[in-house]
Amino acid sequence: MIYINAFVVCGSICLLGQIIYDNTNMTPGHITSMFVVIGCLLDVFQLYDVLLNFAGMGASIPITSFGHSLMHAAMEATTQSGILGLAIGMFDMVAPGITAGIFFAFITAIFCKSKS
Repeated sequence: MIYINAFVVCGSICLLGQIIYDNTNMTPGHITSMFVVIGCLLDVFQLYDVLLNFAGMGASIPITSFGHSLMHAAMEATTQSGILGLAIGMFDMVAPGITAGIFFAFITAIFCKSKS
C-alpha cells in the first residue's frame, strides 16, 4: 500500500505543478520557488511530517521536501542555538544536497557537449 500512497502523492504534486505551468504565465522557476515555500509552510504547521508518514519517499522526492528540510532544520536549530540557529540549521541540513547537485552538474558539464 505504501507504493500506491507514494505514487499518488508524488504524482499529485507533479500534476499540480504541470497544471499551474499550463494554465498560468508562471515560469518553472516561479513554480519551483512556490513549491519550496509551500513545503516550508506545511512544515511550520507540522503537516509535512504527516504526509511523509503517509507517502514515504513519495513525499520526499518532490521539491516541496526541500522546503520541509530547510524549515525543519532551522526550527530544530533555533530551539538549541536561539536566533542564530536559523541560518546554522538551515545550511547544515541541506548542504549535502546542494553540494551533490553542484558536483554532478560540473561532472555533466565536463563530459557532455551543449547543442549550440
